[in-house]
Amino acid sequence: MSSDRMRVAINLLTDDPDHPSGAHWFWTRVIPQMAARLEEGEELHLMVSPRSRKAHGGYGSGVRQITFPWSNERQRLRVLSEQLYAPPRLRAARIDVFYTLIAPMVRPAPGVVAHFKTMHAFTAPAAIPPLVRAYRRTTYPHTAKVADAIIINSESLRAEVLRFLDVDPGKLRLIPEAVDHDTFRPGDPEEARARIERYGVDRPFVLFVSSLWPYKNCDGLLRAFALARPHLDGHQLAVVGPGRDAEYVSRLHALADDLGVAEDVVWVGGVRLEETVFFYRAASAFAYPSFNETFGLPILEAMACGCPVVTSDRSAMEETAGGAAVLADPEDPASLAAALVRACGPDGARLRPAGLARAAEFSWARTGAQTLAVYREVHRARERVPA
Repeated sequence: MSSDRMRVAINLLTDDPDHPSGAHWFWTRVIPQMAARLEEGEELHLMVSPRSRKAHGGYGSGVRQITFPWSNERQRLRVLSEQLYAPPRLRAARIDVFYTLIAPMVRPAPGVVAHFKTMHAFTAPAAIPPLVRAYRRTTYPHTAKVADAIIINSESLRAEVLRFLDVDPGKLRLIPEAVDHDTFRPGDPEEARARIERYGVDRPFVLFVSSLWPYKNCDGLLRAFALARPHLDGHQLAVVGPGRDAEYVSRLHALADDLGVAEDVVWVGGVRLEETVFFYRAASAFAYPSFNETFGLPILEAMACGCPVVTSDRSAMEETAGGAAVLADPEDPASLAAALVRACGPDGARLRPAGLARAAEFSWARTGAQTLAVYREVHRARERVPA
């Protein structure tokens, strides 16, 4: 690697500083790993807003900030600034490579790296507001066309990108996500149980961790729990995650009543990501019966804490689990119920060490190094293009 200058702009504007998402967690882990590997003349320029900039400091001398007016707390204004302000602003900053989820219509830098995290605008359209869905369906094809490289996180997502977009397969770069092993690690189950009693979880329990969108299939899990309950020795079902779809959440509560399991379901609500560790450590099993995922990071987080996992036998979930989970048909409550009974009972002793070994294969150091390598690859390729 030469010491020629390379300035990379990383678009962090899609996160809401008031409600940090998984994207915030991702970048606060990946940026330090890339910063530690920067060579002479290489710089990372983080696109932040006045409200989000304080969340992205202390990365080192090779990491700087470019301030934009808005991030995702003002979604429409953020989109306008990305489309209209980013091209002249990044050219003025002499950016060489631009990383983004969606590329502006005007190219803002010589090199463009896109990162497709989901194809939910096509695979789970009901989970996305109509205007956002329309915007993504319009801009994803353009992004796929102009990007020099496209980062994906699973083979399942590769198949979806190739299915829904006209894209050169040679542009796709597979970089899995990872687990923060300093946070998600085994611990004392008794201590964890004492920690979560304040949420109303006071018996052995099956755990569900996710935002409550219909495609996450919490309703299917409720039906499976009702079938499995006679075989689970007084277990509760702890549902951890914010209710993103109010109508769906209302239906879930009504379904629990109809199934006669309401007294055994604990609706914990949203908690800090670090707090989920105690739920994973204390749970008899973690259930992740989603209909569609492009990676399924909670699978690995549960495994890293020593929790047996039940997940779906489709999309990226089987790929991420890597043989260390009990797989089930998310459309068949009986299949899910049988998997829950196995994970909470005879298969638990096998799943715990298998899950720990599987989670250990994924690290943010590797993800950061591979992401930086893609930036360098695109920069070198663009340097060779005649002016």
